[in-house]
Amino acid sequence: MARKQWREMGAAMLPLGGLFSAVRIPARLVHAVAGTVVPAYVDEFLEHALDGGPVICVLHGGRRYYALVPGSMPRTWHDAAEEWRAVEVDCLGRDALLGVPPVTRVDHDPASWASYWSVPMAAAGELCAPLSVARLVAAGVHWIREEEEDADADV
Repeated sequence: MARKQWREMGAAMLPLGGLFSAVRIPARLVHAVAGTVVPAYVDEFLEHALDGGPVICVLHGGRRYYALVPGSMPRTWHDAAEEWRAVEVDCLGRDALLGVPPVTRVDHDPASWASYWSVPMAAAGELCAPLSVARLVAAGVHWIREEEEDADADV
């Protein structure tokens, strides 16, 4: 089924909450921590920050990154996830679908496709460590809040 969806739609709609879940992170948060908006540098940063854990980047409709995490993360990180929603970070699990690009789509090319593997999956079942994702989000929240405070101080 996934192969057919990749051929026909460019992405396979996979259910979350079983084998894996996803943490949706807005680009502005990732870019703040990475210190760049250059896709290749952001991808390299994410690979290092998440110890090679897989990340999908959705290019259209406001760039977002999806860090793939164990299926239980949305339940076990409930309190943190509530706080993260204020900065548009969300833990997606059961009852959610994720558009997953073909495993060969690893290049940023917004003219050709809507998503790609910012950090490709190294092996089946190898996911981002939840603590690494939480640290990335916490750092992004810190940077964004500092920018907002600096903007308020300039007024």
